[in-house]
Amino acid sequence: MSQKIDAFEYAPHIMKELRGHGALITVTGADGVANPMTIGWGMLGIEWSTPQFIAYVNKTRYTHELLEQTNEFTVNVPLPDADEAARARANKILAFCGSKSGRDVNKTDELGLSLVPGEEVSAPAIRELPLTLECRIIYRRDQDISLMPDDLRLRCYPASAEGVDIYHTEYYGKIVAAYIAG
Repeated sequence: MSQKIDAFEYAPHIMKELRGHGALITVTGADGVANPMTIGWGMLGIEWSTPQFIAYVNKTRYTHELLEQTNEFTVNVPLPDADEAARARANKILAFCGSKSGRDVNKTDELGLSLVPGEEVSAPAIRELPLTLECRIIYRRDQDISLMPDDLRLRCYPASAEGVDIYHTEYYGKIVAAYIAG
């Protein structure tokens, strides 16, 4: 049984996790397979009078392809009071999902993740990272790295110095449900 939460009460924790260990963004492909990917960039806030999570996904990622098809995702974060064993398990999951592609491996099977069906979206919650935001994409924008200061652009996009255009798409996800997956 899931416990409803106010996403903004957990905002400091969500942002701390993104900055430190990361969080998962999970998308379900047309084949029904859930694909969790570790993210370290994201924003939680209100725009257009709508609570949103903004996820930044590199255009080269399989997750980007799935987001373009499904228009929805979940954000999965460990609980703030996770015990040592749960934190170690979460770190292992985040490391694996940040280093493997869903094109090559079924991450949920490899890790033995416990999927909880989404309440409002097709993407699942992940019991091992139970703080869950369900989001529907209401806007997307490709980043224009030419507008960034040079130091930031070169630090975050070093290939751009060689003329390679590898950047992120910003996915503005309206938060349609927030809960602790049970």
